[in-house]
Amino acid sequence: MAAPPPVLRTPRLTMRPFRQEDREPFARINADPEVMEHFLAPLSREDSDRLIDRINSGFAAHGFGLWALVGAAEGQLLGFTGLSIPRFAAPFSPAVEIGWRLRRSAWGQGLATEAATAALDFGFGSAGLEEVVSFTSVGNIRSQAVMRRLGMTHDPGDDFQHPLVPPGHPLAPHLLFRISRERWVGRRR
Repeated sequence: MAAPPPVLRTPRLTMRPFRQEDREPFARINADPEVMEHFLAPLSREDSDRLIDRINSGFAAHGFGLWALVGAAEGQLLGFTGLSIPRFAAPFSPAVEIGWRLRRSAWGQGLATEAATAALDFGFGSAGLEEVVSFTSVGNIRSQAVMRRLGMTHDPGDDFQHPLVPPGHPLAPHLLFRISRERWVGRRR
């Protein structure tokens, strides 16, 4: 039997596997047009539930995944942050991606960076990863800022057209950021 997914803690967050009671608040986050601005569309409740199911199976398959972010003080679901395997082939594949999605009330507080730092510590430590990537649409300045705060680097030669977005759609052009274990460990000293 696989080990249970790890629980990570930061000063302001508990990062744990998704639970049944997370489905409704997670669906509200995924249905928010502002949260989903850089995706093709908000998610239906059914699609949101399927995402939780995929997230939970990712931990079983890979030993890492997207953690539910819960505010340490108030205990409310704030979104997710973590590591995943992209579900499409790209020039940078195979790869492990770091990503995040937070409800609007959690924006602008450094929580995505705090959680992503814990996820990268886990990825380059316990999970033994050598490199982690992150990508987003060209217009997603907030996520690009988090990537830069994490010390990830962007090479325009790595940018790509997202294969799951229709060609010519404004969200198709994506920027790719990377960080190696060596760079991460050097920054954390």
